[in-house]
Amino acid sequence: MKITKENLIAWQASSEYVDFFNKQFTSGEAEHQDVLNALAEENEVAFAKWLISKVGKNYDAIELDEIIGNKSFFFAGSIKVRKNIKIEGFLIAGGSIKAGCGIEAGDGIKAGLGIEAGLGIEAGDGIEARWGIEAGDGIKAGWGIKAGDGIKAGWGIKAGDGIKAGWGIEAGDGIEAGDGIEARWGIKAGGEGIKAGWGIKAGEGIEAGWGIEAGEGIKAGVEFGIFAGLKIKIPEWSTHAIVKAREKPMNLISGFWNE
Repeated sequence: MKITKENLIAWQASSEYVDFFNKQFTSGEAEHQDVLNALAEENEVAFAKWLISKVGKNYDAIELDEIIGNKSFFFAGSIKVRKNIKIEGFLIAGGSIKAGCGIEAGDGIKAGLGIEAGLGIEAGDGIEARWGIEAGDGIKAGWGIKAGDGIKAGWGIKAGDGIKAGWGIEAGDGIEAGDGIEARWGIKAGGEGIKAGWGIKAGEGIEAGWGIEAGEGIKAGVEFGIFAGLKIKIPEWSTHAIVKAREKPMNLISGFWNE
């Protein structure tokens, strides 16, 4: 699809966006991907997100051996990489992002569909997907992690801000967020504990191998239970399966409540 100055004006682009386009493309038009390439070169993240949202669905796809670079990478469709994605800037795809090994961005990661990595996913800023986020190893973000569907990691999940999933959240190890943790379905930390600076809320059950700790409340779905210490022997609950929150959860089934 070609992008023109008239398109930008019709979409009510800001004067800054129009000026950038005019300076980069003096003919007054350019292919959508060429515009995204120019935006990536200048790390114009906000403009790139806005443009992808205005153009809408894109079924293009690229398959590469790897993506390694010191700048941002923006693509209108889906990205599939056999090995690693490792960039210093922002990674954006209008479709899905999939890597056979790891995905790492110095800034944020955003996908119009899902994000999947055979190994870990890590971003200096936030990680966001319209569909699910899945990693064979851990998922780590300096800011928040948000998925329209589920979030699943073979190892731990850690965010500087909140973690939110339209479906469930599951980690092979622990789950930790600087702010709140919320899932429409269940929340499960298989190996270690669950910790949130604010509240923990699930539409179904909450399970942790070790303890569960929240700065505010811990809430499971109606008639669902909260289970802590599933990997800890009962005599050791008071030291390794502590449940701590502003108020005792109504449906706490296992773990040591810290008054």
